[in-house]
Amino acid sequence: MRERNVGLLTGIIILTLAAIWVNWPDNPGIRINLGPINIDRDIRVHQGLDLQGGMQVLLEADLPAGQEIEPGAMEAATVIVKNRVDALGVTEPLVQSQGERRIIVELPGVKDPELAIATIRETGLLEFVNAGNTFLPPDTVVATTFGSSVAPAEEMTPTAEIADTAALTPTVPASPEQVYDTVMTGKELDTINVALDQYGKPEIQFSLKAAGADTFAAFTSQNVGRFLCIVLDKRVISCPRIQTAITEGQARITGEFTLEEARSLAIQLRYGALPVPLRVETTRSIGPTLGQDSVQKSVRAGAIGVAVVLLFMMIYYRLPGVLADLALIIYALLNFALFKLIPVTLTLPGITGFLLSTGMAVDANILIFERMKEELRWGRSLGTAINAGFDRAWTSIRDSELSTLITCVILYWFGSNFGASAVKGFAITLFIGVLISMFTAVVVTRTFLRFVFDVFGERLGDRKWLLGI
Repeated sequence: MRERNVGLLTGIIILTLAAIWVNWPDNPGIRINLGPINIDRDIRVHQGLDLQGGMQVLLEADLPAGQEIEPGAMEAATVIVKNRVDALGVTEPLVQSQGERRIIVELPGVKDPELAIATIRETGLLEFVNAGNTFLPPDTVVATTFGSSVAPAEEMTPTAEIADTAALTPTVPASPEQVYDTVMTGKELDTINVALDQYGKPEIQFSLKAAGADTFAAFTSQNVGRFLCIVLDKRVISCPRIQTAITEGQARITGEFTLEEARSLAIQLRYGALPVPLRVETTRSIGPTLGQDSVQKSVRAGAIGVAVVLLFMMIYYRLPGVLADLALIIYALLNFALFKLIPVTLTLPGITGFLLSTGMAVDANILIFERMKEELRWGRSLGTAINAGFDRAWTSIRDSELSTLITCVILYWFGSNFGASAVKGFAITLFIGVLISMFTAVVVTRTFLRFVFDVFGERLGDRKWLLGI
């Protein structure tokens, strides 16, 4: 038993040191570059809109006055916009419909507002256009046989300034009246990834579905030497010459764009075209919705509450209370470490979930200690009382925590399906806190008590005031 306890204590110390490293303010992040293993990740606290502020974008259906929107089109557009925002890496965004023609998007702490707006508003219609013997320079607006005709230039935002991959000299400029044949659309795309070519330049690699691969193979086989333009939202982004037939259903989009621009383009293509075009009605920067003063007061109130709980445990339960306080500190370190590693966005509801789980962690210790005191009053030895306290309190702790975990799952489902991000954040932090509280109460506190008993033995039984009796 003593060897096992030493092993557990060693594991707890290592885990605590790792949590301290993760929570360290100047943490350098995870930087691993060993052959195929390449991890480059920052470790930081992700704050929600109510704590750090951000940007709010109002999108509106860009349709002629009086034209009706197809049923379900705005709901589908909301889902696609949300997918694009999530792929941008924005934590805890808010994307929801407003009325019948509008979508409101709130982006906490967004780093590049212009890129974010361009990514979420573009319709994302990808076409492979047969340009014949005519080279179309990048950024040329064209009319195609698929969908609507040429989009007004002032309504379009270029994704990037992309040079022709074959570095060809332009021949005949595109005629505004000419309509080019669409060979295939982006609906035939299967997978899309951003990678670096042999020169370290970003490129977009994609594969096609079976039907698209057959169409692509047939067209490229019959048009070797001609131009096949890649067109996004009626704007040419690349116009390479077909060198050989492409029969394997895999190709790539290259050009003079940055890695971030390549990722933005890949996001638009991966999540498909919007069922209805959107225009940016308004954009505005917003501060923390709680206000800086409210944030500071909330943090101060939470700190005071935790300090009062620690003091109560130490005064009422004495030595076990001190050990429980140490376990509670480890609990907090592990919580914040997981918040940074997962990552979890900290909003006021999320912080509330953490504080609630802190109370549950204390409650578990109280159940254990009260059971221990009963065993000691019945004349049990200290070692027997410690084991009985944990064993007999475990069923109550298990049932209580399990019911809370089930509630968290229900709340998370509700928040995910009804757009209640505040409820979702609360459920996540409470779920994580409950799991860690079970570990710290049942494993960490028990290990500390056994260690103290192994060191001091039954001498503690003669000093019952140290045990709160």
